[in-house]
Amino acid sequence: MQLFHIFRNTPLGRETLLQSIYFCNKIGASPIVYIPKFLKFLMYFENDVVQIDLDPSYLANPDTALKHADQLLEETGEKPKFFNPKNFTAATLPDVPTNFDFMCCPRSISDLSCKIGLGYIGPRVRRIVKSAHFPVLITSPAYKPWHSIAVLFGGSSNALNALRLGFRLKRLSNLPLEVFTQSEKESRDFYDAVIKAEGIGKEMDQYVTQWHIFDQGRFEHNLYEIPHDALVILGAYGHGLIRDFIFGSKMEKMQSEILNNFIIVGPNYRARN
Repeated sequence: MQLFHIFRNTPLGRETLLQSIYFCNKIGASPIVYIPKFLKFLMYFENDVVQIDLDPSYLANPDTALKHADQLLEETGEKPKFFNPKNFTAATLPDVPTNFDFMCCPRSISDLSCKIGLGYIGPRVRRIVKSAHFPVLITSPAYKPWHSIAVLFGGSSNALNALRLGFRLKRLSNLPLEVFTQSEKESRDFYDAVIKAEGIGKEMDQYVTQWHIFDQGRFEHNLYEIPHDALVILGAYGHGLIRDFIFGSKMEKMQSEILNNFIIVGPNYRARN
């Protein structure tokens, strides 16, 4: 398993790389670090080509970028692995492959950090989530270890993919897994039926420590029940409050309420064992 990480040679970039390394250590993956030399690159997805526009801080202090990234990897026990683009669509427009298992993104990769609101997810990050077959790790503003996994589940196909990813990360990390559902007037029987129809009842019983179903209170208030030190997994794009989060007021409201690290599963995600 490989996680793709774009390194920013700044103190905030150090926090993000530490978070990627921590994630990889927890699940047995390898971070693949890209130190950009240009402010743009292309990612060719199956049904979309996404141009990523980095903010200028990604090119800060190029003479020390490799040294700083290398030190962080070695200090945390990771063998340094760096990505160097071989193909270019134009002289200053490298092509980045999309055959990774995960990708790490800060909340925005195109705007200076001083401009980023706490709940803001940049448009380029949204585009990656929408097009990618891999999940996207969106890190907390500062390095924050996590000691459990929390899946937000509302019964949709994309929420089911998030749940399956939760099972997978549970197996890989051996950490506790909890599921959180904000009921939309459905009973527990409704959600049980969805689980049964998907044939994953055995995994629910085997892997899930506790399933919290909230039938009262506002969703943003019930977010308090999610452990502050949990990795939160959720599906994005769709309709409904928790069935599938859309990138808009609901997703960004949630991000302004909790500072957890997020794994976001998009509509083109391909589940793996």
